[in-house]
Amino acid sequence: MKKVRFGLIGAGSIAIYRHAPEIDAHPAGEILAICDIRPERAELLAEQYDVEDICTDYKDVLARDDVDAVVVATPNRYHAQITIEALEAGKHVLCEKPMATSLADAHKMIETSIKTGKKLMIGHNQRLMAPHIKAKELLDSGVLGRVFSFRTTFGHPGPEMWSQDQGPHTWFFKKEEAFVGSMGDLGVHKADLIRWLLGEEVVEAGAFVETLEKKDENGKLITVDDNAVCILKTASGTVGQLTASWTYRGSEDNSTRLYCEKGVMILGEDPDWQVEVQFANGEVARYSVGAVATNEVQVESGIPRMFIDALLAGQDPEISGEEGLKALAIVVACLKSAETGRLVKVEY
Repeated sequence: MKKVRFGLIGAGSIAIYRHAPEIDAHPAGEILAICDIRPERAELLAEQYDVEDICTDYKDVLARDDVDAVVVATPNRYHAQITIEALEAGKHVLCEKPMATSLADAHKMIETSIKTGKKLMIGHNQRLMAPHIKAKELLDSGVLGRVFSFRTTFGHPGPEMWSQDQGPHTWFFKKEEAFVGSMGDLGVHKADLIRWLLGEEVVEAGAFVETLEKKDENGKLITVDDNAVCILKTASGTVGQLTASWTYRGSEDNSTRLYCEKGVMILGEDPDWQVEVQFANGEVARYSVGAVATNEVQVESGIPRMFIDALLAGQDPEISGEEGLKALAIVVACLKSAETGRLVKVEY
């Protein structure tokens, strides 16, 4: 079997818990190099997967002729730069979300992918989770009719609990590294999910994007948001709420409700019945299809598998750069709304 040979750029938690194990588990996946500015992290991951080449400069990975593809799993500010250089070096790229810190950079990434003929995929894994796949199937079947409104939420205690640089000094809390906080970490996931579930684009947004509690290593409020509550409107007139939070105590909330013409669909609230449909006529349908992935419960994201399979088939990945751009555009519109205090048109 033909192999897709990878270089991992970034050896933090997302590489440890998602990318590395899922690439290694794929029959055609092989990791040849691991790069991180903290060499001890690269060494630890390399030992686990028997990788000989570790480095602290991503350019060393891009210089290898035997690396077919790279995973860009760095702080957000470096996504665009590394992705563009990797594409120009002849590598396919799987980039973590949010794909860039500006729409201009996102467009450059897409343009470079087209120019070089190399594939670009963004790591939006929410649409690959089993409950969401089932929900999409039900919505597309028409059994619930038109979706009038929705509520989608992603909240947990904060990235400093999960990232490798645990504590208030984490790069997630620094605007110069992250660009955006809970909206980039969590909200962008739900932005991608809702437009995919509904099969249409968000055209207008209003939002409160706030920093309420999280403090840095100096005891000062962090320079990115830790809470966001957003109102979105789609092209067909569907309206709904997207919430992202780093201050949810207790268990994670990674749930979605869709209020439809013929009933309500509830996703990710019941651990036994991950999809529940309450029909207007009183009937109830429940589906046990597998869990929504959380920081607490790791299940296969499906992202590396989709990427590798697309490369082997010579096809564009479903979650392309264009898809990543549209989710980022919703986040950018929400930030602009919060800054101006006005409703904002989503510009792609």
